[in-house]
Amino acid sequence: MRRFPATFLLTTLVAFTAGSPLSLRAQADQEPAPLLGRVDGRTYISPTGAFKVSIPVLPELGGSITDTENVVTFQDDFNIHISIAAFPQDATQRWEMSTRGLKDYLVYFFSNYVLGDFRQTFPETSIESAKFVPSVLDGSLITYILLPGGSMFMDKVPMISAGPAPTAKRGNQLFVKNGHIFVISIELTERVLERTTYKKTTAEEDELLRQRLNEVIVRLQFPKAAAPAK
Repeated sequence: MRRFPATFLLTTLVAFTAGSPLSLRAQADQEPAPLLGRVDGRTYISPTGAFKVSIPVLPELGGSITDTENVVTFQDDFNIHISIAAFPQDATQRWEMSTRGLKDYLVYFFSNYVLGDFRQTFPETSIESAKFVPSVLDGSLITYILLPGGSMFMDKVPMISAGPAPTAKRGNQLFVKNGHIFVISIELTERVLERTTYKKTTAEEDELLRQRLNEVIVRLQFPKAAAPAK
């Protein structure tokens, strides 16, 4: 039985899209939802203090920030959709990591929690490839997944009658830091928005997502080591 709530997808993707009740985009007839974390200048600080990050979107480009206790999502009106999740590891998760080893634990967590939650809303979600990178953050897992109809920019895609929904692609990076498992997820927006003019190969897509994940990682700071969850 899962010890983590099955909410990764719902909080990072569905609830944070434009027009959602939780959206921080200013609407004419409603007030923006308050942040649980806080913003200090150009830095977002998570509610739990597990991390802080230089904000990767600009208000001038429609940039918005939405969050829950464990997940923050940054999105703008053009091509950015980034989520950062930091889940505290309870005793069961620490046991899983100690018995499986870091590489297999990250694969286990991705398969059972992250991928499973994507598939709840986008059943045809599939893994394109995955790679363990021991040199980054003392060991991290990068996965590339395909989501038919799963773009966060569907409202900007002109739909052709009876045509198939575009297949979105996301890069995800998982690692463990200070008793938390982190999941960074980024959509490769060009794949959906450029449509017929889009010509990148799979290798080129993977490299673009890897670079963008790294750009988020270098923005991250981990101010404190949290006490282990009970």
